[in-house]
Amino acid sequence: MSKLLQRLSDASKSGVYRTPRTDAILDATQGSALQVARIDLAGATEKAALMERVSLALGFPRWFGGNWDALEDCLTDLSWSTAAGHVLLIEGAREMNGDERGIFIDILASAAAAWADRRRPFFAVFLDGPPSLRELYKSGG
Repeated sequence: MSKLLQRLSDASKSGVYRTPRTDAILDATQGSALQVARIDLAGATEKAALMERVSLALGFPRWFGGNWDALEDCLTDLSWSTAAGHVLLIEGAREMNGDERGIFIDILASAAAAWADRRRPFFAVFLDGPPSLRELYKSGG
C-alpha cells in the first residue's frame, strides 16, 4: 500500500486539503475500498450549480434540499454508500464566490470531522485550492 493510500485510509487525517495534481490520488486509490468522487465546479458560480454538481457526483438521495444545511446533512450521512471512506476531488473552485467557497470549505471540514469521529476517512481535496488549505502530499510522498 502506497504512503498516499495509507494517508487517505487513515480516518484521523480526514480533512480539507489542496493538491497541485490529482493523478497521484487517482492512481493510489484505484482498486481500493475508497469512493473517489470528482466534482468539477468550473463555471459553477452560483450556489445552485455547486449543489447540483456535488449531489450528482455523490449520488445524493432525492430528498436533498439544495441548501447549505442539506449539503452538510448529506455529507455527514452518506448512508447510501457502502464505501470504506470518501475522497472528493474538487476542481474549478476558484470561480466560486469567495464567501460561498468559504462556507463550502467549512461544511466539508465539518463533514470530515464527523467522519473522523466515526473512524471512516473523508477527504475533500481541492485541485489548486486556496493556499490557506494544507497540502495533502508532497511530490513523491
